[in-house]
Amino acid sequence: MKEFISDFNKLVKLRLTLTVVFSASIAFLIGATQQGEIIWSNWALLTFGGFLVTGAANGFNEIVERDLDKLMERTMDRPLPSGRMTSGQALILSLFMGIFGTLVLVNLNFIAGLISVFSIILYAFVYTPLKQKSPIAVWVGAIPGALPPLIGYYAAFKSAGFGLAYTEVSEQAVVITPWVLFMIQFFWQFPHFWAIAWVADDDYKRAGFRLLPTTKKDKLSAWFTFVSCVLMIPVGFLPMYYGIAGWTFTVVSLIGALMFTWYGYQHLIKMEISTAKKIMFTSFAYLPITQLLLLLDFKPF
Repeated sequence: MKEFISDFNKLVKLRLTLTVVFSASIAFLIGATQQGEIIWSNWALLTFGGFLVTGAANGFNEIVERDLDKLMERTMDRPLPSGRMTSGQALILSLFMGIFGTLVLVNLNFIAGLISVFSIILYAFVYTPLKQKSPIAVWVGAIPGALPPLIGYYAAFKSAGFGLAYTEVSEQAVVITPWVLFMIQFFWQFPHFWAIAWVADDDYKRAGFRLLPTTKKDKLSAWFTFVSCVLMIPVGFLPMYYGIAGWTFTVVSLIGALMFTWYGYQHLIKMEISTAKKIMFTSFAYLPITQLLLLLDFKPF
C-alpha cells in the first residue's frame, strides 16, 4: 500500500498538483470575497475536484511520455518508466480522476468544469507532444498553466446556463478579476520554465525536449529569460491598476519582480546553471506569496 501511494504521488506529480490546487483555491476565495460570502463546502469541493483534474492531466502526460521518461534521470523512477505501474493502470486512474473531477467542478459551476476539460486536453495532448517539436511548447503550456485561477474564480459563482449568477458583483469585476489572475500566472511561467529548462537542459536533451527559447543555452535564450523577468514588474501592477489590490500586494510583488530582474540580469551576463537556479527558486516563492497577499489585500469592486 505504501508503494502504491508513493507511485500515485509520482503519477499525479503531487507537488505540482498541490501548487495548481493552491492557485485555484485562492482564486475561489477571491471570487467568494467579492460576493460577500465564502461557502467553505464549495471551497472543499473545488479543492478536491481541482486535485483530481490536475492529477488526471499529469497522469495522461506521463502515459504519453512513458518511454521518454526512461531516458531522463529526473523521471526514470516514475511508476511507468520503472515498470511498477502499467499504462493500462495509469490510464484507468487518470480517466477516473478526470471524469470524476470534472463532474465535481461542473456541479459547482459549468464554466469551471468546461475550462478544466479544456485544460486537460491542452496540457496532455497538445503541450506534451509539442515539447519534442518546438520551443513554442512553453508558450502553449503557459495557457493551461494559467487556467487554475479562472477555474477557481468561476467555481465561486453559481451557474446560470452558460453564464454566471451574481448579484452583488458588477459585470466589470467578473470580467476583470479572473483575467488579472490569469495574466499574473501566465507571465510568471516564462522565467519559471525557462530557468528550469536551463538547469535541466542536459537531461531534457536525452529525451529530445526543446524547451529553451532557441533550444540552446545561448545568449539569445538568456535574453528571452531576462526579458520575461523584467515583464514581471508591470504585471505586478495590474491588480492596483484595475483597483482590486492595494499597496501591500503591489510593493511585495515589485520586490519579487526586481529580484527576478536582478537574477535575470546576472544570468544574462554569466549564463550559468547557478544563476538560472536563482531565477527558478525566486519563481517558487513568488507565486504563492503574491497570491496569498492578493487575497489579504483584495479590494472588492
